[in-house]
Amino acid sequence: MLPPRILRRLIIAPLVVVVTVFMVVTLPLWLLVTAAASLRLPPPQRRGLRFVWFGVAWLTLETAVLTACLALWVAGAFGRARHQERHYALIRWFLAKVYGAAVRIFRLTVEIREPPAGAEQAARPVLVLSRHAGPGDSFLLIYHLLARYGRRPRIVMKAALQLDPSLDVVINRLPNAFVPRKRGQSGVIEEIRRLAATMDDHDALVIFPEGGNFTPRRRLLAIRRLEEKGLAVEAARARGLEHLLPPRPGGAIAAIEACPAADVVFVAHTGLDDLVTLGDVWRRLPFSAHISAQWWRVPAEQVPRGREERVRWLYDQWEVIDAWIAEHREAASAPRAGRS
Repeated sequence: MLPPRILRRLIIAPLVVVVTVFMVVTLPLWLLVTAAASLRLPPPQRRGLRFVWFGVAWLTLETAVLTACLALWVAGAFGRARHQERHYALIRWFLAKVYGAAVRIFRLTVEIREPPAGAEQAARPVLVLSRHAGPGDSFLLIYHLLARYGRRPRIVMKAALQLDPSLDVVINRLPNAFVPRKRGQSGVIEEIRRLAATMDDHDALVIFPEGGNFTPRRRLLAIRRLEEKGLAVEAARARGLEHLLPPRPGGAIAAIEACPAADVVFVAHTGLDDLVTLGDVWRRLPFSAHISAQWWRVPAEQVPRGREERVRWLYDQWEVIDAWIAEHREAASAPRAGRS
C-alpha cells in the first residue's frame, strides 16, 4: 500500500538523501568489493562495477532533483506557467544526465529513424502511442520528446511509482496522473481523457496501449481475454503478433476523442526487449547496449472517425510495429550468427 504523501515527503525523500551521502562516502569500498567479487565471474557477467557506478549516479541525480524541487517550492511566488516551465527544464536536465550516464557506463547507443524533414513541424498537439518493452523505455521516450522535439510530455503512470521521491514530487507538480491499481483500466482511461482534453500545440500525451511489458505468458492471457469477451477478430489478429501484446484501444480512442485536433505518433523500438525484470538486466545486459527506434506521424485529418474503424486502424499500426521489430531483430542477430 502506498504511504500517504506527507509520509513520502518526510521519510522517503530524506532517506534517499541519506543513502546517497552514505553511498558517495563509501564508494571506494563498494568499488573494491565489487571488483573483487567480479574476478570470480566470467567476463560477460562482470557487470557489478557498472551497476555500482550507475546506481550512485542515479542517487546523486535524485538528490539534486529533490534539492531543486525544494528551492522551487520555497521560491514558488512566480506564476503557474513559469512554475511548470522550470519543472519541465528540471526533468530535461535530469533525463539528460541519466542518458549521459547510460551512454558512458553501459555504452548505450540510440538510433532513431524519423519521417522526412519538416513532417514533424506542424504546430499542434500529438498523441504518442508506443510499445512497452525493455528497461527505461519511458525515460528515453520522455527525454527525446523534451530535448529533441521541444514537447511537454504528459503521461499516466501506476501510483506505486510515487515511491520514487523525485518522480513523486516533480510529476505531481505537472499535468500528469498517477492511477491506483484499484481504479483499474477505467481509471486510466478517465485520466487519459482528462489530460488529452487540455493539451495545447506544445504538448504530447504518451500512451502505452499494451498496458505492460511483453512476455509470452501475458500475450496468451491477453488473447484469452479477447476470446472471452467475444472479440474473435481481435483475438485472431493478436495471435499474429509475435513481439507485442495486443493493444488496448480504450485509452487511445479516449485521447483521440478528447483532443481530435491532435496528430498521432506511433513509436517502434527494439534492442533490450528481453530485459524485463531487474534479474534479466543483471544476468543478460550486454557489454554495449544499442536501441533502434522508428516513429511515424499520422495527421489528425487521416485518423479514422468511427470507433470500429479506429480499433482496426490501431491493430494495423501494431502489425506494422511487430513486423518492424522482427526485421530489426533478424538484422541485429545476423552479424553474431556470421561470427559464430
